[in-house]
Amino acid sequence: MKKIVLGSILAAAVAFAAAPASYSSCVACHGAKGEKAFAATPTQIPANLTKAEVATALKGYKDGSYGGKMKGVMKGNVMKLTDADIAELAEYIGK
Repeated sequence: MKKIVLGSILAAAVAFAAAPASYSSCVACHGAKGEKAFAATPTQIPANLTKAEVATALKGYKDGSYGGKMKGVMKGNVMKLTDADIAELAEYIGK
């Protein structure tokens, strides 16, 4: 039993440690790996998107061409992201 618990803790720590620094502002609303929709206004679950869809969404939020109700909040969060950050996040979150 100890091995299972320790293994689970280690796996979770490694998965979270692998998150890009730019993901720190996402985790509060979307969970450790993008597995949650924002609770206040249910949105897409980022982890269900492909890498290309994540990148398209983030770039669209940044330039204002993508999004629904949370467009303004997301735009504020992604404005500081570089293209490299977006690619890194798409790799981390996307399928």
